[in-house]
Amino acid sequence: MKTNIKLFAVAVIALVATVYTANAEIKPYKELDSKEVVMNYVGASLLENANYTKEMFTEDFEYSNTSNKEKFGKKEYVKHLKSLKNLKYNATQSFEIMDQVGNTAVGKVIMNFDNFTRVDYITLSQTTEGWKISKVVTTYP
Repeated sequence: MKTNIKLFAVAVIALVATVYTANAEIKPYKELDSKEVVMNYVGASLLENANYTKEMFTEDFEYSNTSNKEKFGKKEYVKHLKSLKNLKYNATQSFEIMDQVGNTAVGKVIMNFDNFTRVDYITLSQTTEGWKISKVVTTYP
C-alpha cells in the first residue's frame, strides 16, 4: 500500500511539473544584463547562434545601415538573422557597453573582416521582460 501511495505521489508531481513547464512563458532575457544581451546579438549575427532571436528585440525595433540607407523592422531583421544559421563568418569581434543610465544602454560591436570593418551601435532598453535591443545602426568606417 505504501508503495502505491509513493508511486501515485511521484506520478502527480511529475504531471504537475510537466504541465507547469509546458505552460511557462519563455523569457530568456529576463535575467540577463545589457552586456550579455549584446553578446547574444554577436552570437546571432556572426556565430550562427539564432536561438531566441525574436525575444532579443523590442516590438518597435529598427535596424538601419548607413552605407546603403536600408532600414528594417523586427520581423525582417529576425528573418535575416535566421537565414544566417548555417553561415559562420571569418571575423574577429569585440564589444563594449559604452554607456548605461537607468533603463537605457548603448553598446558598440566591432567586427573585423579581412577587407573591411563593420561597427554596430546598439541601443538597449530595460523592459519588464529584461534588457532588449531597440535599435541597431551599422556603419563601415
